[in-house]
Amino acid sequence: MPSPGKTVQPETIPFGSLALFLALTFGIAWGILAAFIFLPETMVGVFGEITGQHPLFYLAVWAPAIAAFIVVFRLSGIEGLRRYLGRFLIWRCPRGWYAFLLIGVPLVFVAGSLMKGNISETGFPFDSILSFLGALILIAIKGPIEEFGWRGLALPLLQRKVAPIWAALILGIIWGLWHTPAFLLSGTQQSAWSFMPFFLGTIALSVIVTPLFNASRGSILLPALFHFMLINPVWPEAQPYDTYLFALVAVALVWLNRKTMFTRKYSITEVIPGKRTSSP
Repeated sequence: MPSPGKTVQPETIPFGSLALFLALTFGIAWGILAAFIFLPETMVGVFGEITGQHPLFYLAVWAPAIAAFIVVFRLSGIEGLRRYLGRFLIWRCPRGWYAFLLIGVPLVFVAGSLMKGNISETGFPFDSILSFLGALILIAIKGPIEEFGWRGLALPLLQRKVAPIWAALILGIIWGLWHTPAFLLSGTQQSAWSFMPFFLGTIALSVIVTPLFNASRGSILLPALFHFMLINPVWPEAQPYDTYLFALVAVALVWLNRKTMFTRKYSITEVIPGKRTSSP
C-alpha cells in the first residue's frame, strides 16, 4: 500500500487532447458568432439582436471552459473532473503576485489614462452601488470563466512540449485569433475596437499570466482573477496606452522570471492534480 502522504500518479490528459480542446473551443464560439454574421436575419428573428449580454454571446465566451470540461470528463471521468475543478481553489502564490493583481493592474490603467490625457474625464460609471455590484457579478461569470480552458488545460499541455515563454506566445496567438469573430459582429464590445492592438495585447497578457500560473502551482483561480481585473469597468479608458504598458510589463516579467520562463524544469504540466492517499 502507498505510504501516508504519498502522491499517486494522476490520470494523464494526453498532449493530443489539445487538438480536441481547440476544435471544440473554436467550433462552439465561431459557430455561434458566424451564424449571426452570415445568417443575421434568421438568427435575429429567432434569438434577437446579439449583444455582449446576450445568452448566446455568454455561451460563446464560455466555449474554452465547456471544451475543457468535455475533454477532462471524456478522458478521466467524474473523479478526474472533480480534481481538475479543484484547481480553482488553489490560491497560494508569492505575495508579490497579489500586489501586482490588486495594485499593479489598476495602476497600469491609471498610467495609461494619464498618457492618453483623459484621466480628468474619468468618473464612477454607475448610477448606484447595486448596479455596480451587478455589473461585477456579470463580469465575473463571463470572461474569467475562459481560464478553465486557456490556463486550466491548454497551457499545462503546451508546457509539456515547450518552455513557458514559447507556450505563452503560442497560446496568446491562439487566444487572440479566437476573438476574431467578435470584431466582425456589430453589437459586441469588440466591434468598436481595433483588432491589431487587441491581438498584440492578448499575446502580452498571455506572457504575463504564465509565470503567475506556474508560481501558483497551476491555479485556475489566480489567472481568472487576473482576467477579472483586466475587464473591471471601474478602471479608466486607456486604449491603446494600456496595451503598450502591459507589453512593457510582459517584458519585465520575462526578465524577472528568466530562470523559469526559458526552461520546462519548473513548468506546471498537470491538468489533473495528483491525489494523496493514506494507508488504512
